[in-house]
Amino acid sequence: MIARVKADIAAVKERDPACLSTWSALTNYPGLWAVWWHRVTHRLHRSGHTWLARYISQRVRRRTGIEIHPGAAIGHRFFIDHGMGVVVGETTVIGDDVTLYQGVTLGGTGKEHGKRHPTIEDFVVVGVGATVLGDIVIGRGSRVGAGAVVIADVPASCTVVGIPGRVVVKEGQRVDAVDLHHEDLPDPVVEMYRSMARRIDRLEARLARDEDVSAETGTPVFGEGSVTREDDDDDPGL
Repeated sequence: MIARVKADIAAVKERDPACLSTWSALTNYPGLWAVWWHRVTHRLHRSGHTWLARYISQRVRRRTGIEIHPGAAIGHRFFIDHGMGVVVGETTVIGDDVTLYQGVTLGGTGKEHGKRHPTIEDFVVVGVGATVLGDIVIGRGSRVGAGAVVIADVPASCTVVGIPGRVVVKEGQRVDAVDLHHEDLPDPVVEMYRSMARRIDRLEARLARDEDVSAETGTPVFGEGSVTREDDDDDPGL
């Protein structure tokens, strides 16, 4: 038990450069305490004391902002960074050396019984605000981007982004041009607005060009030779 506690503290210090000491890990990382209390409630749950286990887990949720169901199975060196708003469902299975950031939900998709929550294999990182739903598997060493919604299995060593989640990197080879850091993965809404802004810039430049031509030739800006719909065909995204 002491060795496992030390390994948990070492995981915090290794994965968060802001943690400079054991004392800081113990006093400033509610995710650490949430994991430790989960081990207590998980044992109670397995021994049949389900009400007491759930009661304690809810008290821990109020203190830490992290809700881990006592039925969830969690491996070694599990690290929850910041942690506020993290939810881990009852039949979730989490492997070793997994990292979750704030706002992550490992949830179910309905009221079905049995295994209804995700399996997160070793060395997986789940980014800020991501949602992983249903009895699916996130393969070893994969990354789930910030804000992604994943509802299907993800192979090992992949990066998943978007809503619904899609694989953009597989075994180190880019399927789409993104960076591997979860904080830099593209937001589809932001990308849409950027694309619109680029198109507006092009239209404004063409309008200014046509106004110059109009001033020189005396022809109307919106007459023959002005900006047409065909001029915008070079933007396949819009």
